[in-house]
Amino acid sequence: MMQDLDSFDEKILSVLSANGRISITDLAKRIGLSKTPTQLRVKRLESEGIISGYRAVLDPIKLGRDHVAFVEVRLTDTREAALTAFNEAVRQIAEVEECYMLASQFDYLLKVRTHDMKDYRDVLGGRISALPFVSHTSTHVAMQAVKEGGRWQS
Repeated sequence: MMQDLDSFDEKILSVLSANGRISITDLAKRIGLSKTPTQLRVKRLESEGIISGYRAVLDPIKLGRDHVAFVEVRLTDTREAALTAFNEAVRQIAEVEECYMLASQFDYLLKVRTHDMKDYRDVLGGRISALPFVSHTSTHVAMQAVKEGGRWQS
């Protein structure tokens, strides 16, 4: 799919990933095309699923959610039914921002964002440890975000 993207498509994606609210007119000026071809390209990128949506990016620090922990999770069972049960259950925990299944000494890595250590302990003890098939967790607390969400942090 990437070979089908030309330099204009790549510019569109770059601009929209930084500012999804830019007008088509301003986007067209930024990438060096007129409005109509720019609009057609954006619609094509959307219909092909390359652009999967637009959303507001919230500042978790200003929302008081500046405690970040990474949790290694080991399961007791890694057959498909167990993985599916874990996947479905972990999606229900709002504090889990990201969840990755890994080929590693542990099965999953979770990024958990909470208000503080007490809040994190409640989430870990009451919800993450209670997920289906969890046998062991190990926590790594982040001290500073250097790059997060594709953006460098100051």
